[in-house]
Amino acid sequence: MGRSLVQKLIESHLLAGTPVAGQEIALAVDQILLTDTNGPMAFLQFEAMGFPRLRAGRVVTYIDHNVYQVDSRNADDHRYLQTASARYGAIFSKPGNGICHQVHLESFSVPGEFLLGSDSHTPLCGGAGMLAIGAGGTDVAVAMGGGPYWLPMPAVVRVWLTGKLGPWVTAKDVILELLRRLTVRGGSGKIFEFAGPGVATLSAPQRATIANMGAELGLTTSAFPSDEVTREYFRLLGREDDWRALAADPDAEYDDQIEVDLSRIEPLVALPGSPDRVVPVREVAGTPIEQVMVGSCTNGSWEDMYAVTQVVKGRMVHSSVSFILFPGSHRVLEVMAREGLVADLLAAGAVISESTCGACPGLSHVPAAGAKSLRAFNRNFPGRSGVKDDQVYLCSSVVAATSALTGVISDPRTRGAPPLVVFPRNFDASSAGLTPPAPEAEAAAIEVVKGPNIKPVPPGVPVEETLVAPVLLKVGDQISTDEISPSGVQALVFRSNIPALAEFCFKRLDPEFVGRARAARGGIIVAGETYGQGSSRESAASGPMALGVRAVLAKSFARIHRANLINWGIIPLEFGDAADYEAIAGGDRLRIERCRSGLSAGAPVTVVNERSGARFTVRCPLTSRERDVLLAGGLVAHTKATPHPASPLRGEEKR
Repeated sequence: MGRSLVQKLIESHLLAGTPVAGQEIALAVDQILLTDTNGPMAFLQFEAMGFPRLRAGRVVTYIDHNVYQVDSRNADDHRYLQTASARYGAIFSKPGNGICHQVHLESFSVPGEFLLGSDSHTPLCGGAGMLAIGAGGTDVAVAMGGGPYWLPMPAVVRVWLTGKLGPWVTAKDVILELLRRLTVRGGSGKIFEFAGPGVATLSAPQRATIANMGAELGLTTSAFPSDEVTREYFRLLGREDDWRALAADPDAEYDDQIEVDLSRIEPLVALPGSPDRVVPVREVAGTPIEQVMVGSCTNGSWEDMYAVTQVVKGRMVHSSVSFILFPGSHRVLEVMAREGLVADLLAAGAVISESTCGACPGLSHVPAAGAKSLRAFNRNFPGRSGVKDDQVYLCSSVVAATSALTGVISDPRTRGAPPLVVFPRNFDASSAGLTPPAPEAEAAAIEVVKGPNIKPVPPGVPVEETLVAPVLLKVGDQISTDEISPSGVQALVFRSNIPALAEFCFKRLDPEFVGRARAARGGIIVAGETYGQGSSRESAASGPMALGVRAVLAKSFARIHRANLINWGIIPLEFGDAADYEAIAGGDRLRIERCRSGLSAGAPVTVVNERSGARFTVRCPLTSRERDVLLAGGLVAHTKATPHPASPLRGEEKR
């Protein structure tokens, strides 16, 4: 029997475990991607664990979220990351050099290698034949020290593509179609492997768009074959030597299959509130908008920028619309300038912002209260844009550009012939934004500079035998990490200061939460389905931990957030009977009996509601490794006590 592409990628990095769906496996890491959101804490944890030097083959630290130095706190973190990168052995990507995923695709992606990233959209590099997975900063810190990355082996689903995209239909519409069919929970515990004759009709940037936004399905990652299309993209980048062919065997078997006829997809849009509220754009055509944006790691490629330019060239952005573009990388922006796109965009009235994540996590260009914003981005969870009660629609770049001209959401098919994307002769560009680390012989003399806002990693608390605590908050389904620990300028300047960042926990959902948690000296959170979806933001676990939250009772958890809870010593308990959720009210006092011994034995745990006297059972399915981490009070404490053996230094010659 042949092997799938995912099987080949997993098996070539397997250090422990059996790659059977649901079984925990350990993988050797080739490359690591750090952002300036989770990166500072990952480095602080790396130091706290006592590692002397980075041991992954290649580590790249990106300043791409908090680029705007509105006060000294962002700059302090940038200086810390730059000096830590130089000292410990990471490449440093300067502010403005671009969004981590786009830069990594262009400069460092290698088909067949495993990339672990501290950002949930790391799977973008799966569009180039990599195994690329997003994780919480603590898991990344262990891998930085040479440890493996542990995860439950996902089920592998083949997405069989046929046909070819029609006029004005883009890769963004493909992933929106999958979200329409499957919802944000449809990819939980799965990897999507794209195959079929339709794959060859998609460019490398189109594949990257689809792989990137698979995170919104809850996928572990997505994988595309590395073929002649990939090879041509690497040739344009001047990196053809890094290319290699990778594909599934013809007789490979899969856990499931989804079929998508590309020719039957039409332009789509996700309505405000969730990326899976997808409808045809024609159904909302005519909706007035005040703001239009194109960019982010999902739609910041040359292909996106070129298509937008062709739509608006020689025309004027509507007088009621603010139209902003975020090119995904300095390379994309430099080539845009070289090829004349910048002048055409400026003449049309577009604003070209820095090559950053910018507005996507609410760090700039925050819309007016109640305004409708149309964005070629990846997420539209409530409040993510930086303002409460926002109205953010998600769409493709060409839908966005067309709508920017009309002032209302518009179906681009009404404009006639679509723009034909033309690639430049090459993507040669300056590498001035990338700083290599100091040679190891000189590194020990480098001072790692920590500003006054950078605080030590707070320790977790080992699990008690009996836990008695109040229900601090009861929430519903699909609570995102944005709602637990909000993005935006006010909160994220404290990303290296957990006690300060904890002050923002649940601020948009319940402004009284922090005060209540402090008065109670901790407690329990009760939640519905898919608790912690969205970003890999570790502060959604470390913040509640700092406030004394000891457990979360939920119907189900998002993959990365569940791992983050364990890594920070918070017990992720699942209702044995979903009906028990309904019988709990905020303020109830719960007693979790034989908590530590039950978890140690892998047995269900009994919870008593002291208000009603009701007793019910919860489960906490843990691997033996997860159990040890949780009982120790988190991954930092566990790693310091029992360091992981270093995995082979895969590709160390690259440093």
